[in-house]
Amino acid sequence: MIDYFRLKKDTTVKPFAVYLNQAVCLTVTGVGKNAMAAGIAYTQALFAPVEPVVLLNIGIAGHKDQALGGLFLINKMTDADSKKNYYPPLVFGLPCATASVRTASKPQLDYEQPGLYDMEASAFYETAARFSTGELIHCLKVVSDNKDAPVEAINPKQVSALIATHLPIIAGLIGQAKDLATQITWPAPPIFEQLLQQHRFTTSERLQLKELLCRKTVLANGAALELAHIHANSGKEVLKKLAQQLGETDFYL
Repeated sequence: MIDYFRLKKDTTVKPFAVYLNQAVCLTVTGVGKNAMAAGIAYTQALFAPVEPVVLLNIGIAGHKDQALGGLFLINKMTDADSKKNYYPPLVFGLPCATASVRTASKPQLDYEQPGLYDMEASAFYETAARFSTGELIHCLKVVSDNKDAPVEAINPKQVSALIATHLPIIAGLIGQAKDLATQITWPAPPIFEQLLQQHRFTTSERLQLKELLCRKTVLANGAALELAHIHANSGKEVLKKLAQQLGETDFYL
């Protein structure tokens, strides 16, 4: 992927290996849910704009009887520990077959449940949803092991070769998601920057603030927003009061 997208390593970043160009940032998180969640949060803190961003998890997964090298776009993620399910909205042309994935904290060697097995997908989606919208958050998994080729036999060169065959599809999915992002990106009302100067907001809170202000603008029929009557001591309090106001606003279709 580094070669295909012509990425260069950012040597100023130490906690994770990060490679990027003007359009793509690749963060190597390592194995496991905790590593994935930390990698997303750290990358977003470093590079993310306020606009919704495309977030893609590309990795390997096991399956009881699917052939090695098969590529699947994930339509359902299940966390084996919390039992939570996540359903990424697939609102574009599918570049490959779809499948569900079950995320566990340890490698699964018996493939008891149907579908794919991995160790990151559920944590990826749960964390990424804090920074973007579900239509722009997706997982692509390449089958790396099955009952005839167990997980213990996986090696880095094999994984690189399996993923390399699907790089054009990966690039195509990134392109589709970026096109979708331009369609759902919304302009912030002028008061957005004013509130950013008055209070501290995390990256996730900035996205929430922008969405709330845009919704309030729509309900006000495009009129300029005046929020002087909102007295708040923090960004979190601003979000809470805005959400409360929206909940109390009458609207008609």
